[in-house]
Amino acid sequence: MKHRELFSNLVALPPLFVRLDGRTFHRMAESWKLERPFDQGFADAMARVGERLVAESGLSPDLAYTFSDEISLYFSRLPFNGRVEKLDSVCASFSASALTIEMKSDQPVSFDARIIHVTPELASEYLIGRQGEAWRNHLNAYCQHAMMKEGMSRKDAAAFLKGKSSQEMHELAFARGINLAHTPVWQRRGILIQKKIYTIKGFNPKIGRIVESPRSEVIIDRNLPVFASPEGRALLSSLLVSP
Repeated sequence: MKHRELFSNLVALPPLFVRLDGRTFHRMAESWKLERPFDQGFADAMARVGERLVAESGLSPDLAYTFSDEISLYFSRLPFNGRVEKLDSVCASFSASALTIEMKSDQPVSFDARIIHVTPELASEYLIGRQGEAWRNHLNAYCQHAMMKEGMSRKDAAAFLKGKSSQEMHELAFARGINLAHTPVWQRRGILIQKKIYTIKGFNPKIGRIVESPRSEVIIDRNLPVFASPEGRALLSSLLVSP
C-alpha cells in the first residue's frame, strides 16, 4: 500500500518558513474568556509555544515569530529530509499540543500549516510582511472592539471596518480616546523567539587547561524594532542565515 501514500515523497529545500495558523480561534477565545482587544496571557502562551518549538520540539527552527494566533518558523536546515507531509503535520500537531498545555485547555486546539519557500533575501521581506500584518491586525482589533463596545455586533463591526485605511482606523480609535501609537510594542510588532549561541570558559581536568564550550539560550523579544527600518533589517540579516 506504500504507493498509495500521496505526496509522501514530496520534499522541500531550505531555506523556508512554516506558517502555523490557529483554526477557529474566535470560538476558542470565547471558551477561554480572553480579554479584548488583546489578552496578555494568550500572547505569553503563544510565545512559550514558539519557545518550545525552537528549544524542545526537535525540529530546530532558527527562529519563531508570532502575533495573534499565528507562528512563523524559519528553517535554514530541515528535519525529516525536508519531507513536506512530516514538516507540516509535526509542526502543527506539536504546536496544538503545546498550546493546549500552556492554556490548560479542556478544549481541543488545532493549527493548519503551510510552507513558504524563500531565499535569504526574501526571508527578510517575508517577516517584514508578517509584521505589517501584525500591525493591521492590531488596528482592526482595537477598532472592532471599540465598535462592539458601542453596540455593534462582531459581524457588523467587521463590515464597517472593511476597506478602511490605516489612517481612517487611527482617527476612529483616537476619537474614542485610543492612541494606537502608544499601545504595547508586542501588540503592534509581534514577538520574536530566537536561539542565541554563546561560549563559556572552564577548566577541563582531562586535558589540564582552560577551554571554551558553546552554550545556547532561547530569547523571547517583545520589544522589536520595525523590521522595515534600518535597525530592523540589520536584526533580520543577523538572524536569517543561509543554508
